Amino acid sequence: MRRVGILTISDRAAAGDYADESGPAAAAAVTAATGWPIERQAIIPDDFDAIVRALRQWCDDGLELLLTSGGTGFAPRDVTPEATRVVIERDAPGIAEALRAESLHVTRHAMLSRGVAGLRGQTLIINLPGNPKAVRENLDVLLPVLPHALDLLTARPESGQGHREV
Repeated sequence: MRRVGILTISDRAAAGDYADESGPAAAAAVTAATGWPIERQAIIPDDFDAIVRALRQWCDDGLELLLTSGGTGFAPRDVTPEATRVVIERDAPGIAEALRAESLHVTRHAMLSRGVAGLRGQTLIINLPGNPKAVRENLDVLLPVLPHALDLLTARPESGQGHREV
């Protein structure tokens, strides 16, 4: 089993102005596709320092996959990518590129996503959009490669696919 966390980043959801739907959508998709339970799930506001603290703590606590939802657009408080860049040690640009490329088949607004992906220690961090429908669409693209990606990152084969150089 993999250790998975889902962090929703939204001022309004954190304040209780509306119910978070993107985090539960991500959790349901990950668990249905992989069987991995969600070890940690939280909602925090669009606050740069709070995002950095949460990402660092969850990585340091040994989560292997950390999905964020929200804060990846053009709004002034959308700072998830910037906070993620502070935390990651190595970029994984192919993931964000693939998510945007596939999303463009659904909506031209996909080109407005600034989400990033990267590695901190043995944790893979991936920024997803805040829209629940977009979260599901992104995970449809991402989930087939996650077992192998985490096998490579953690040097612990679980997917049954063995280790291959990419």
